[in-house]
Amino acid sequence: MATDLPDLISYDLPDSWPEPVVDWTPDPTRSALLVHDMQRHFLKPFDPASEPLASLVPNTARLIARSRAAGIPVFYTAQPSDPPVEKRALLNDWWGPGLTGNPEGAQIIDEVTPVDGDRVLTKWRYSAYAYSDFDEQLAALGRDQLVITGVYASIGCSVTAVESFMGGVQPFLVADALGDFSGTEHRLALQWTGRRAGVVLDTDAVLQHWAD
Repeated sequence: MATDLPDLISYDLPDSWPEPVVDWTPDPTRSALLVHDMQRHFLKPFDPASEPLASLVPNTARLIARSRAAGIPVFYTAQPSDPPVEKRALLNDWWGPGLTGNPEGAQIIDEVTPVDGDRVLTKWRYSAYAYSDFDEQLAALGRDQLVITGVYASIGCSVTAVESFMGGVQPFLVADALGDFSGTEHRLALQWTGRRAGVVLDTDAVLQHWAD
């Protein structure tokens, strides 16, 4: 039986996460921002009046605005509404047809929608790198740091962070610009990634580094 999204997601954001293992800090001349899967389908279960969505959306919007002002590349991932079955492969077994036949659900929400100059990656697997030229685009732009926001923290966001790490790109998870199925899973994503493959910061910390 395929896994379904929850009916309702509402939980307090984590208020602590691992101290950095390394001395990496987001540098505006090295960073790219990733807005991960902020599509209507994936955000539908979240209560818009409570956390984490109440912080996730405006914090992501703040990071996007600063990125555009500072010339930091903004990338998005978005799963298509008409993916061939063979393209989804094992995702069909785990999550069923996904967004198939749901063009409205495939839309990125208005609050963080892409504009001209932003880059949208078609999402085929958990990782933003899978079956895309994401790594090549980052290299061509001279970017070796990736600041990650979006949903779901314990799935695509963490997997993308780990693959960034393995490919030589320093990953940063933005703790208060992420959402997950539950507070427990959100905390676990921050704990694992922060101890094994990346640095966890909050939005204010990233913006402060990008202002330097």
